[in-house]
Amino acid sequence: MEPEIIIASSPTDAGVSCWDLRTGAEHLRYKSCASPLHGLTSIAGRFLASSQVRDAKSSTSGSILYWSWNKSQVEVRSFPAEPIRPIACNNQGTYIAGGGISGDIYFWEVATGKLLKKWHAHYRAVTCLAFNDDQSLLISGAEDGCVRVWSLFLIFDAVRREETRNLFEYSFHEHSLRVTDVKTGYGGCNAIIVSASEDRTCKVWSLSRGKLLRNVVFPAVIDAISLDPGEHVFYAGGRDGKIHIAALNAPMSQNSNNGPYVLGSLAEHSKAVTCLASSADGFLLVSGSEDGMIRVWDTRTRNIIRIFRHAKGPVNNVMVTKQPQLLNPRTSASTASSRKQALTLPPSLEKFANAPDENTHVKVLIGGQDPSNGITDSSYVSVQAMEAQIRELQQKGSAAAAEVDVERLKNDQLRSVQMIQHWKTMYDDLHQFCVDELLEDVRTERPTHQNL
Repeated sequence: MEPEIIIASSPTDAGVSCWDLRTGAEHLRYKSCASPLHGLTSIAGRFLASSQVRDAKSSTSGSILYWSWNKSQVEVRSFPAEPIRPIACNNQGTYIAGGGISGDIYFWEVATGKLLKKWHAHYRAVTCLAFNDDQSLLISGAEDGCVRVWSLFLIFDAVRREETRNLFEYSFHEHSLRVTDVKTGYGGCNAIIVSASEDRTCKVWSLSRGKLLRNVVFPAVIDAISLDPGEHVFYAGGRDGKIHIAALNAPMSQNSNNGPYVLGSLAEHSKAVTCLASSADGFLLVSGSEDGMIRVWDTRTRNIIRIFRHAKGPVNNVMVTKQPQLLNPRTSASTASSRKQALTLPPSLEKFANAPDENTHVKVLIGGQDPSNGITDSSYVSVQAMEAQIRELQQKGSAAAAEVDVERLKNDQLRSVQMIQHWKTMYDDLHQFCVDELLEDVRTERPTHQNL
């Protein structure tokens, strides 16, 4: 099992804490962070990102911050057009989605910081976002009680957008109050969605059918959910300080103490459970609470195996992720090699989208990976940036521009030659296959003719 780390943040300016999940060793603590719920994420293990809403009453103050793994101070600050609360990134770390207090969703390219799309998603503030496992869908929940499913193929297809009446694939309105969390299972477009709400229910939805599969009622408001990787149960963190365990595949329970589908609970937090996360194997569950404590549970025995205390204030975000190789323990000194390997973070996120006539196709190349040590290279380069450099050199009419043209022609010629060789090899293989088949037929038929 690869090493995993716990990352936790607080709505107060208490920074971000980081521990080893298995050993409990503390890593570097990241400063100047006051994150809202669902406002903390790891960008494909390359760096940390968090949204910030310093003044809850303000409609203009807000930012998104980046931290390198081996530096405690904020390195990149972005200032979107409005305060962003929930943020989410895809598995490859190429895109960041953010939910605005106006109900708009923003979609940025990480490598360039470009705001690729913005659309009005909800009537009230977006509260939670999640990508499905194949990264083709974005699921959002909001203060209006609505859960919506967005196809990224549709969002980026101008022709289909003109033809369709709604941008969303599904719009679920069964929650009567604010949606507090959404999670998706495995299976791409055939997966399930579990949503939680202040109406004290969690609802299980089918992505393939767009229907409600199960409605689970709890004795308290649920602010956080986590799915067991096997999808047998899900965990629901309540404002009563309990982590309720609900069945996904089991039939309705008649247990009068818990209610239908509720199998039991874990109760050690003294205040509301605000966030949950599971280890990759599902054997460990991590919970954060308003009591400032982070507890690690063994899901098989339902016992606590480790307790962490955040620096100060309540905890509102926890996540479990694979330990980055550039993450240095707090007790170890920085070495020359670690400084050499430090990532250069991408630029800040744009506030406004590009002009309509600007080239908006999305192609991202992220620096290659050294297979010997798995360290990701620090360069983030997009095709758009390279094309802009080429145009600039061409406009100057310099010798460098001519060299770029020559180099580009050479690359095109090389690709053409490689393609020709590829097709020739395929032709030769097919020809040899046909010859072998004919010869085999002749060999098998010859004895028959001799007997006749």
